[in-house]
Amino acid sequence: MNPKINKLKAEKEKNLRKIAEMTARNDEIDEQVMELENTDIIGIVRENGVTPEQLAELIRSLKINIAPKEGEQHE
Repeated sequence: MNPKINKLKAEKEKNLRKIAEMTARNDEIDEQVMELENTDIIGIVRENGVTPEQLAELIRSLKINIAPKEGEQHE
């Protein structure tokens, strides 16, 4: 077999390992970002004395106001 083939196959395996490691690290980073965002959101809610019920109502009202009205195109 051509020695270049073995070399290229080895390089590909090395690249696949690196990709797997980087993907795993990106997943860890995504989890950390979400945890920090959640902590920030909880802090804002508590700082403003908002109850879970009030927060849920606020979110529901925002969803209703953001939804495009019938016949209206969303850009």
